[in-house]
Amino acid sequence: MVPFVTVAMPCLNEESYLEACLLSAFAQDYAADRFEILVADGGSTDRTRAILAEFAAREPRLRVIDNPKRLQAPALNAIVKAARGDVLVRMDVHCDYAPDYLRRCVEALEKTGAMNVGGAQRAKARSSFQRALTAALQSPLAVGGAKYRDANAEGFVDTVFLGTFRVSDLASLGGWDEQAATNEDAELNQRILAAGGRIYLSRSIVVHYYPRDSFAALYTQYHRYGLGRARTTVKHRGLPNLRPLAPFFLVCTAAFTAAMTALVPAFRPLFLFGFAAYSLACVLDACRVARGLTLRETLTCAACFPTLHAAHGLGFAAGLFRIFVTRKSVF
Repeated sequence: MVPFVTVAMPCLNEESYLEACLLSAFAQDYAADRFEILVADGGSTDRTRAILAEFAAREPRLRVIDNPKRLQAPALNAIVKAARGDVLVRMDVHCDYAPDYLRRCVEALEKTGAMNVGGAQRAKARSSFQRALTAALQSPLAVGGAKYRDANAEGFVDTVFLGTFRVSDLASLGGWDEQAATNEDAELNQRILAAGGRIYLSRSIVVHYYPRDSFAALYTQYHRYGLGRARTTVKHRGLPNLRPLAPFFLVCTAAFTAAMTALVPAFRPLFLFGFAAYSLACVLDACRVARGLTLRETLTCAACFPTLHAAHGLGFAAGLFRIFVTRKSVF
């Protein structure tokens, strides 16, 4: 008999994406009597609760619980406590799932013996901006060559998108860190590795997500990622690899060079050369990954690179400031 699965779905004000996500979840080819869907709602004020009520009225496999803390980490921990399944599969509302998503997740978990398995983070576009951003996210210049962004990658890695876990393993690890307002998945994965567990990326696990739809939303998202990454780095006194630190070092280098240019005019050629080289790299790589897109979308793609770098780098710096200067621990 296949394991009983609990699908974990945190949500907050997701009326635009929720219905499609639930339909995708219930259409899975996994045995219908061997999975449930638990949605932890953080106090939605749009039509989210109404949509959930409509589905729950006709689908007994759906249960809705409250998440008064609103953040994803406490939502996931609440789902773990209420879960009837032996296996917990993460599903994000902003995603589309292949019909065999659940089955492939469970198969990979059993086959590899890993403590967490998942697929690549495949971006999908609905708008012109999302098409440009989706192209940018295919570039190592944007994501530093992260394997979890590569749809063709397979093997043991340091993180995956979303994730599938044995509920017993989550209990032994203490679940997600509820003081983490963001970066909670990467923090949990780091604890898995520290405990001697392994994380497996499977190309057969297919999920697409919808990225942010404006520069402002993209900047806010990656600034929060930077904040969370700083907190995780300090908490664990290091990272599995140095890739997440690259934007921070880039921002520091740019700030130092700009300051020296203002103080010492002789630094001006170095600053201008660095700025020109970086800008050229962004434009050339945008032309490479944005083939088939319009000129406007290609230029938007090029502008996504500095937005991602600045947002994450400044977020990381702000996180260090909060930890060491303001002494905050929850962010």
